[in-house]
Amino acid sequence: MSRMTRDQAVARLLDGVQADMTACGTIRDLLERQFQAAMRHRATELALLAEALTPELDAMEQRRQQRVQLVRALLGQQATMDDLFGSLPAPQRTRGQADWEQLETLVRDCKQATTRNGNLMAEQFTIMQRLLHGEDDTYAPR
Repeated sequence: MSRMTRDQAVARLLDGVQADMTACGTIRDLLERQFQAAMRHRATELALLAEALTPELDAMEQRRQQRVQLVRALLGQQATMDDLFGSLPAPQRTRGQADWEQLETLVRDCKQATTRNGNLMAEQFTIMQRLLHGEDDTYAPR
C-alpha cells in the first residue's frame, strides 16, 4: 500500500463501505435470481449466476481486508470500526456509522438469502438422490 495521509486513508475506507453497499444490492439481486432458478431447476442459469456472484464477493472481501489494514494502520492492531468512527469529526462520524450499520444490515440480508438458497438446493439434491438411488432403509425392519 502506498503512503497516504490519514484523511486519504479514511476517505478510501469510507468509499469502500459505499462500494460494498452498492455491491450488496447487486449480490442480493443475483441471490434472488439464483433462488428463482433453483426453484425452476435451471442448472445452466445457476452456473451463470455463480459465475456472476464470484467476482462481486471477491471484490467485497478485498475491500474488507483493506478496511482492516487501514483501521489497524490508523489506530493500532486491535482497533475496530467503532474505534475509527470514534476518532472522526461529528459529521463524518455520523455518516460513517450510519453507512456501516446499513452495510451490516445488507450483509445480514445477503447471508440469509444465501442460507435460504443453500437449503433449497441441498433439499433438492437430497430428493434427487432418493429418486435415483431409493431410500436406504426401504426394506429395514420397523
